[in-house]
Amino acid sequence: MRRRTFLAFGAGAAGGLCMHGCRSPQSGRGGSAEPFKISLAQWSLHRRLRGEQEPKLDNLDFAKTASEFGIDAVEYVNQFFKDKATDTEYLAEMKKRAADYGVKSLLIMCDGEGNLGDPDSAKRAAAVENHYKWVAAAKYLGCHSIRVNASSAGSYEEQQKLAADGLRSLSKFAAGYKINVLVENHGGLSSDPKWLAGVMEKVGLSNCGTLPDFGNFPDEIDRYEAVKTLMPYARAVSAKSYDFDDKGNETKIDYHKMMAVVLDAGYHGYVGIEYEGSRLNEVGGILATRRLLDEIIRKHQTA
Repeated sequence: MRRRTFLAFGAGAAGGLCMHGCRSPQSGRGGSAEPFKISLAQWSLHRRLRGEQEPKLDNLDFAKTASEFGIDAVEYVNQFFKDKATDTEYLAEMKKRAADYGVKSLLIMCDGEGNLGDPDSAKRAAAVENHYKWVAAAKYLGCHSIRVNASSAGSYEEQQKLAADGLRSLSKFAAGYKINVLVENHGGLSSDPKWLAGVMEKVGLSNCGTLPDFGNFPDEIDRYEAVKTLMPYARAVSAKSYDFDDKGNETKIDYHKMMAVVLDAGYHGYVGIEYEGSRLNEVGGILATRRLLDEIIRKHQTA
């Protein structure tokens, strides 16, 4: 961040970032190639974007902010520019600013556009069509995907069938734009990895996949086995974080174990920082997550 912003969070936080190098995650350190790359999910800064935490942040400045963390790729959330999906002038400015700072636009996380697995066929079709504008926006911004929800109602099997129907329709449309449609474990049955994997099998299209999130699983589910189940369909990964101990480890998720699951699945793409905690402010949470991911990268390079 700008010097005065970093100083506000103390020498420890700022020094921790610079100690590991304020760099693009694609650049090497003299060892082997990096096993994965780091991106920044916009939700990590949702309090600043909503004006609930200082300094306030405008959506148009998100790419610039990511670059100040030394991160060269971003994942947008549609609610922070909800009325701009078809505003070509606004999207052009977003695209220009990302390019100005050498930041790639990876995907748009889409919420609030209806249930893709709605039991009412008319409502399900409307939900599918509501996502069309985000497919087009993603294409324009240079993204590879949109992230959607697989919300439905009814029995386990009925919801699986309905969600697959809506996702298949949307994915067929998105294929014309060469855009992927990704489902996150994001509540309801989508947080049941076997259910979601079954949905993927029912859709059966190469551009319909998953975005495994390290969080968003109920306590009774083994999150490591859950992510393992979803990784064969993954086109993106969300590194959810909540809090950190005095050694820099995430307190709810064993990141070393989780990233081993991700890498063992053959995934070497972007892993998006999605800080959702409250003890640390958003800048501090992003820095802590970044340091932990950097540590994992270094260990793989020196192994």
